[in-house]
Amino acid sequence: MNELQCRLARTALGWGVRDLAKIANLSTQTISRFEKGDELRPTTLKKLREVFEAAGIEFIDESDGKGVGVRLAKASDPQKTHDAE
Repeated sequence: MNELQCRLARTALGWGVRDLAKIANLSTQTISRFEKGDELRPTTLKKLREVFEAAGIEFIDESDGKGVGVRLAKASDPQKTHDAE
């Protein structure tokens, strides 16, 4: 996951920086720094990715000259996003 995918995932879920920080138990400064391009510790990056994936986000890697992205997984449990909060 990179900084663009983080912003895209937040937007897809309707989360602000404060929402993500609260759910991931991180500071808003950490989220903002990452989204501006600063590197995070591997454990922090893993935590963010796990929070997004638990909320139904799938990360799309770059392939065939197409850039990275995100998409919402087809949730089998409609409470999945809510439970992450």
